[in-house]
Amino acid sequence: MFCFQCEQVAKGEGCTKIGVCGKKPEVAALQDLLIQATKRLSVYAAAAREKGIVDDAVNRFTCEAIFSTLTNVDFDPDRFVTLINDADNYTQQLIEKTGDVAGAPAFTPAESLDGLVAQGEAVGIKADPDLDADILSLRELLIYGIKGLAAYADHARILGQEDDAVYAFIHSAMAATLDKTLGADDLVGLALKCGEVNIRAMELLDAGNTGTYGHPVPTAVPLGAKAGKAILVSGHDLKDLEEILKQSEGQGINVYTHGEMLPCHGYPELKKYPHFYGHYGTAWQNQAKEFDAFPGAILMTTNCIQKPRDSYSANIFTTGLVGWPGVAHIADKDFTPVIEKALELPGFEEDVEGKSVTVGFARNAVLGVADKVIEAVKSKALRHFFLVGGCDGAKPGRNYYTELVEKVPEDCVVLTLACGKFRFFDKDLGDIGGIPRLLDVGQCNDAYSAVQIALALANAFECEVNDLPLSMVLSWYEQKACVILLTLLHLGIKDIRLGPSLPAFIIMPISTVDEDLKAILG
Repeated sequence: MFCFQCEQVAKGEGCTKIGVCGKKPEVAALQDLLIQATKRLSVYAAAAREKGIVDDAVNRFTCEAIFSTLTNVDFDPDRFVTLINDADNYTQQLIEKTGDVAGAPAFTPAESLDGLVAQGEAVGIKADPDLDADILSLRELLIYGIKGLAAYADHARILGQEDDAVYAFIHSAMAATLDKTLGADDLVGLALKCGEVNIRAMELLDAGNTGTYGHPVPTAVPLGAKAGKAILVSGHDLKDLEEILKQSEGQGINVYTHGEMLPCHGYPELKKYPHFYGHYGTAWQNQAKEFDAFPGAILMTTNCIQKPRDSYSANIFTTGLVGWPGVAHIADKDFTPVIEKALELPGFEEDVEGKSVTVGFARNAVLGVADKVIEAVKSKALRHFFLVGGCDGAKPGRNYYTELVEKVPEDCVVLTLACGKFRFFDKDLGDIGGIPRLLDVGQCNDAYSAVQIALALANAFECEVNDLPLSMVLSWYEQKACVILLTLLHLGIKDIRLGPSLPAFIIMPISTVDEDLKAILG
């Protein structure tokens, strides 16, 4: 195997024996084969579009298949076998409508798991030893951007928001990765186009979230626990959380969020459930210890799963695209098994006191006090904005983000989003004239809100975004972060620092906190 799509790859070069994420070689090979099969499907989907043929089922399957190969989504080889065969079946259906397409690779799925693994090994990242290293890097950058884009498009689709232009780009760009005539400039252009299309995907997701659950409002979320039975929901999917809340209502179960589900407490339509209590734990990489101590049932939605410990493997369930071999999977969104498990387990025997944190500072909440923000900047009470966010992870070096927030001067505001916030989310930074100095914009899925806040402030000050007193200090781990970076680069955003370790395409890495603060603030 060879995989280097995430930030914490072995030796900073690539995982070759087993993934740092826990991915086994056979799963890595099956994921490579699924990506190849999806490229082939995309060739025919793009050709069909040229003839006016658009297949909604193919569109949705393409995003689901690509999303399933993101880091920490699906580790179950049996499910990849199904996806590979489904990709071939959809391709055959399109061939009947379009006929053969020049340059499309031939492919017939092997009948056995071992055969599919062998096919995957033959089309892996380094299958072509003669490919120029820069072209390989740019091609993979594009694919990782598409992976993030497909994830956002799938999140939006679940909430009823779709745009065929997004699907059309995914198909054309995936097909383009098979074109050996494309040079570096072509691939850079496609990567930046991916960032542009991602704005639309994030806009759709934002419309789905806010249109279904209302615009987030500032909300204090307890970090303790309430005596009683308990369900913990992790991942990113708001609709899965809503279903758990609906189905568990009136059964004496308290529902808690974990990881990037924390911002869900700010949505009015989710807040209305009285048994939606608080937040438990921190970021995804701490789940083994935190899930081990949780006395209830656990539901993993979307991504971020790690190998479950034996001590809680019977208490954890997956749904949607996320999966782990041997873990019970809820395919039909009937969460009765999760609820029954919660009722069976002891739950919290007594109330547990804890801090609270405030969420809900998405664009409507922040722009609702824009006049105060503008006045604070003009009066020099507020000197600078820091957007400190992105993915958290286990690799050393991420204490940088904690130290940075601790050292940010008192006349500066920190905006944050995604699970990187868990390095400092419970710190009390005070306020500037009533404006909290720590503003939680939401999930990584809410990056659209952060972009809209920046654009609105630039409009208010009649300047470009790059002229704002705003710096972005980002952490990355997986492919959603890659596509968000491509979006920022497409928008021409400057003054971006990224860490804790970098792929080859990054321009400005983080250094030390003191050096970066000096460079940013002068």
